[in-house]
Amino acid sequence: MKRSKSLIVYPFLATLLISCSDQTSLGSNTYENVAEWPHHGGDHFSSKYAPFDEINADNFEQLQVAWRWQSADLQLSEDLIYPTGDYRATPLYIDGVMYTNTNHGQVAALDPSSGEELWVFDPKSYRFGPPNFSPVQTRGIEYWTDGEVERIFLATLGKQLVSIDIRTGQPDPEFGDNGFIDLKQNLGRLEFEMNNITHGAPPIAVGNSVIIGSKIFDYSMNNRSPPGHVRAYDTHTGEFKWRFNTIPQPGEDFNDTWENGSWQIAGNTNVWTYMSADDELGIVYLPTSTPTNDYWGGYRLGENLYAESIVALDADSGERIWHFQTVHHGLWDYDIASAPNLIDIVVDGEPIKAIAQVSKTGFTYVFDRVTGEPVWPIEEVPVPPSSVPGERAHPTQPIPTRPAPFEQIGATEDDLIDFTPELRKEALEIANNFVLGDIFTPPIVQGTNGKSSTYVVPGAGGGANFPGASMDPETQIIYIPSVTRPVGMALVEPPEGTSDWPYVISYDRTQGPQGLPLLKPPYRRITAIDLNTGNHVWQAPLGKGPKDHPAIEHLNLGDLGTVFNDVVAEGGVLITKSLVISYLASKDEIGPEEIGSILVAFDKATGRKEGQVIVDQRLHGPIMSYQHEDKQYIAVAGGGRDKDDELLVFALSEK
Repeated sequence: MKRSKSLIVYPFLATLLISCSDQTSLGSNTYENVAEWPHHGGDHFSSKYAPFDEINADNFEQLQVAWRWQSADLQLSEDLIYPTGDYRATPLYIDGVMYTNTNHGQVAALDPSSGEELWVFDPKSYRFGPPNFSPVQTRGIEYWTDGEVERIFLATLGKQLVSIDIRTGQPDPEFGDNGFIDLKQNLGRLEFEMNNITHGAPPIAVGNSVIIGSKIFDYSMNNRSPPGHVRAYDTHTGEFKWRFNTIPQPGEDFNDTWENGSWQIAGNTNVWTYMSADDELGIVYLPTSTPTNDYWGGYRLGENLYAESIVALDADSGERIWHFQTVHHGLWDYDIASAPNLIDIVVDGEPIKAIAQVSKTGFTYVFDRVTGEPVWPIEEVPVPPSSVPGERAHPTQPIPTRPAPFEQIGATEDDLIDFTPELRKEALEIANNFVLGDIFTPPIVQGTNGKSSTYVVPGAGGGANFPGASMDPETQIIYIPSVTRPVGMALVEPPEGTSDWPYVISYDRTQGPQGLPLLKPPYRRITAIDLNTGNHVWQAPLGKGPKDHPAIEHLNLGDLGTVFNDVVAEGGVLITKSLVISYLASKDEIGPEEIGSILVAFDKATGRKEGQVIVDQRLHGPIMSYQHEDKQYIAVAGGGRDKDDELLVFALSEK
């Protein structure tokens, strides 16, 4: 295995390695006869795997809505609530009860067969006022038990960490201040704008530590967003345990990767998405974001560790075990936007406790999750320099040699559409306005050499975004939903007096010929990769895409994949014993007047489409499945923008 310059491991790993070698089996998660879904990703490995086969290719199209739960937010007084975004919560299923949250951070316990409310807890975070940005959105909750005590942990938009007794639905009086922790504390550097930080993704509880990331509003015109340091609290008492500084402070390793003292002013580098953990090893894995400002790094020259990295920490102490930076000195908003998948594989006869991280870049980075050693070489490859005043792009970027990319990577003239000679000619004319090239070609100042912008592929909203990949732990195949979503990126000077940045981003979303995409399809896809070999198993377009466009409908093309022009890919995929299940927007598949969604199933071995179910609601949340009283259900959240937030639960009709 070739060691990348991005990888750092530490000597005290020897103790951990010895303890692992004494174990008779790989991994701490078991999947046989598991009817529950206790964490946002199904488990701390983020598998999103449900080992059921009652719902299969033969009966998928017989699915019906078994019950719907209207969000408890809709019962709040109008003067208490704020505009909400899409409802994306992931419900949990534990010991015969479903638990879910609302956009405003209420938590409900529901009967899993009927949706009847057993209890509802309201943390009343809205009393602190709306976040400094909207819309309001809370993505999940975390379950924890020590074998006796059982708790639900919630991080609210009001900067609170709450411990809720799972049986009573009331805050734990032994935790913090009557069940609450003030997350405005213990972050460090509080001179920064705390209004720019909130919490939407759930924390993760490992051992006796509940670990919390943060969501930071990073499009501010001013350079004063807070740093995204990660904190841990004792699961029983709420006592503050540790803080891991994602922007290293003086005296800490890699502080010098923030040149000219930029560690003092840089913000973000946060964990805004889900985390994963190996409970057996006691390791939590952090996927981190880009620093401020996302696209111009002249105030933060250097590699900028631990931005856009995977960081493995001892969950009890917060001590760093290893890390890998996927993008050095990021200029493209290539956050790691999802939890890594932990999976036990066998490569060339060698069993490996592995971790696979998919990213917006379109790459899958695979490591030994104990040591951080790459499973296949990751090479530092020279990339283009920046021409922007004050900027210094990093000269190399880490590129995995295996698996092959799951998305379009960069763009050249060969990648432009060529359905017809006329479309090809127009595509070349449009592309002449852009700088085409390597995926890591930096943004330009708008107008440089007559170009509007750098054409970034995948775009910042493309690749593997939230909610990331899913996996089958029995076959060691990972399934990655992704979108290409290219975008032109250029830097412009902000209007005088509006910003303390010399440059801010300007996007060019110019469409291709006659409103078609500029690049060849597919534009949205699912890719299956065998992590024992690193080989692609299959890749299938997700959605029909623009195949009915008048300029190409006569070609009778197959599915091209949905073109995402104004939204980020949502939902992800659920893996069952035989199926890969996702959903599509009806407006894209049936017609622009449609407002619902379409559940769609693929054969997980071949990628062949097996069936679809029309749904009268816009679906937005990750899909989960559970088995209750020997009956399989599929649940997904939907609505949210029009006071129509609801949880939809599907099952086969009774015979």
